[in-house]
Amino acid sequence: MEKEYFSHETAVIDRGCKIGKGTKIWHFSHIMPGCVIGERCNLGQNVVVMPEVILGTNVKVQNNVSIYTGVICEDDVFFGPSMVFTNIINPRSAVVRRGKYEKTLVRKGASIGANATIICGIEIGKYAFIGAGAVVIKDVDPYALVVGNPARQIGWMSEYGHKLEFDENNIAICPESKEKYRVHNNKVEKIH
Repeated sequence: MEKEYFSHETAVIDRGCKIGKGTKIWHFSHIMPGCVIGERCNLGQNVVVMPEVILGTNVKVQNNVSIYTGVICEDDVFFGPSMVFTNIINPRSAVVRRGKYEKTLVRKGASIGANATIICGIEIGKYAFIGAGAVVIKDVDPYALVVGNPARQIGWMSEYGHKLEFDENNIAICPESKEKYRVHNNKVEKIH
């Protein structure tokens, strides 16, 4: 049976992984056993996907990203170039902690900027936007815009990736999609 995904001839695809239809895996990437990669994903050059990682549909992984065991990623997520995940809170070379990996959950539509670091054991909310170089050490709310080291929230983002400006009624309109958002009790929701 012919494979339904593309992999560059330099990519290493181990047995026992599942790769969805229409996915593209580029130069020097390594896909390890037991991971699941959804349909229509794009994994750039020098990407490593470790065992038991789950990537949803239409996930975009830019060059030089390692996705470690413990990461679960929903649909439509973006990982910027050279961003970093961790999977152990207190690593030591002389102490073996395999099997004690922390879970990290990246919700639908979230974007993680270039060179950001995501400390394990947290949840990044749907459509959250992590700025380039941020060091994220705690959960991030849906639609939140976070930057810095340690990362702190400086605003809210639309599903189209625009910073939201709320009026006196706590309503914001995305300049691109024209979708409306409401902020209430320091949480944002899209108005349908």
